[in-house]
Amino acid sequence: MNEVEDSGPVVVIGPPGSGKSTVGRLLAAHLGVDFHDADADVEREQGRTISDIFATDGEPAFRAIEEETVARGLREYTGVYALGGGAVLSQRTRACLEGHRVVFLNVGMAEGVRRTGLSSSRPLLAGVNPRATYRALLEARLPIYRSVAAVEVGTDSRTPEEVVAELAAILQGRGAPQ
Repeated sequence: MNEVEDSGPVVVIGPPGSGKSTVGRLLAAHLGVDFHDADADVEREQGRTISDIFATDGEPAFRAIEEETVARGLREYTGVYALGGGAVLSQRTRACLEGHRVVFLNVGMAEGVRRTGLSSSRPLLAGVNPRATYRALLEARLPIYRSVAAVEVGTDSRTPEEVVAELAAILQGRGAPQ
């Protein structure tokens, strides 16, 4: 077992389009550890998509489900654990993150919009003006992401592999957090 597995999961957070799942999966492979994704856990456990949960039950119901899923994942998982973009909005989730190695993947608005394609599968980006919604989402969440993260890595104009190389160096003590 390696040092990453022994100390609980490395938790990856960030807004939609920051690369949480892609970078998380690659980082886990690079480190030789398991990868888990909170959004995938929610969908598997609920037997429906997050968009369906939002549409049928509403955001508060989804956030309650997400809160339980993340709390359980943080207790049970090792390796790398990617959270949904809004998971950190929950005070309970933020409290559960204390003591974990939390990595914030930062993405600028233009790049985040390009990467998400303002996808209708992302319920919070659906609506009349998705770009304005994305901008507001970033402005509201940026301080929260930074308050819980030990490491912040920018992802604009970088490949997932470049981001993984930087994160791996930091997590393995070969680089300093920015």
